[in-house]
Formats: sequence, structure tokens, C-alpha cells
Amino acid sequence: MTVTSSTRLLIVGPPGAGKGTQATRIAERYGVPAISTGDIFRANIKGGTPLGQKVQAIIEKGELVPDSLTNEIVADRLTQADAAGGFLLDGYPRTVDQVAALDGMLEGNSLDAVVLLEADTDEVVARLLKRAQLEGRADDTEDVIRHRQSVYADQTAPLIELFSARGLLVSVDGMGGVDEVAERIAAGLDAQLSAKVVS
Repeated sequence: MTVTSSTRLLIVGPPGAGKGTQATRIAERYGVPAISTGDIFRANIKGGTPLGQKVQAIIEKGELVPDSLTNEIVADRLTQADAAGGFLLDGYPRTVDQVAALDGMLEGNSLDAVVLLEADTDEVVARLLKRAQLEGRADDTEDVIRHRQSVYADQTAPLIELFSARGLLVSVDGMGGVDEVAERIAAGLDAQLSAKVVS
């Protein structure tokens, strides 16, 4: 279903809530590219681009990629032809400052909807511990996973408030089967986007 000629979406949710899986489905449904900052970083590093070299140097030091560089990479990606008809952002923006930068990139064409995947922390931790075991991720201990959850909660809470105040938030229960969650997201997004068209 394509509600508008340009559909600009964002998906947020705690680590392990299934954002990547759902992002792919949402992007296919609305015919827009799924833009993940993590994927962009990896592609630039693999391609040996100037941006990739900068990112690799930062990551090798064990540091976080600064907002300025993340903003630069997203701005570059949004100028590519496939994003002209809309996009789904995953992993960006993560801070209020990044939201301000994104507002500037969109030049007044704000996001159409923000999908918030809500998930029970204990269930997500159990899911991630199981995944760590299956994939042999010895570093993903319960303490590490719980720390990531609390960092997400601290960093993202202000964004959720901000997007809610803008009337963009579509809250969806992220627990359950992949298809079940996808149906909830589709119903929530269709209602949000239809309301935007009417207004």
C-alpha cells in the first residue's frame, strides 16, 4: 500500500526487539529502501571509501562514531536516487541532536511516522542470550545485554517523547511471531499514514 508519493519512516525499539527483521518487511510493503546506519558503516568500510576509512579508525579505537560523521553518512545516503520516493531509517536518529540534524536534511519534509517496537526487557534479554548461545557470542553476557537495554532506554526516551509530541508515534507490541508483529505494524502505519493524507 502506497499512501503518499513519498513515505518517510523511522523504526525504533530496544536491542533484540526485531527491528532489522521488521524494517525489511516495512520497506518492501511501502516500496522504500531500508536505511540502517550499521549497514551503511559496514558497506563503507568494506568498500574502502573515505567515510569507511574514518569510521573504521574510530571503531578500531573502541570509540563511538560521533554524531557529525553519522549525520554526514545519513545525509549522503538520503541524496541517493532510491531514497527520493521515501525511506525507512533504522538506527538513526539516536539522539535529540541527530533528530535536529535529520530535520535539516529533510528541509521541512518531516517524517510521516515513527514505529516504536515495544518489548518486555526480560523477554528481550532471554531472546538475546539464546541468540548469543546459538551464534557463539561469548561477549554477550546477561550483564552486557542489560546494560545495552538501559543505554537504549536512557538515550531513546527523549526521542519517543519528541516524536509523540509531533503526533508521529505508532506504538506496536513487538513480542510474538514475526508475521503477527508485522501485521500489527502494518495496521498501525496504515492508520497513521491515512490520517496524514486526510489532514
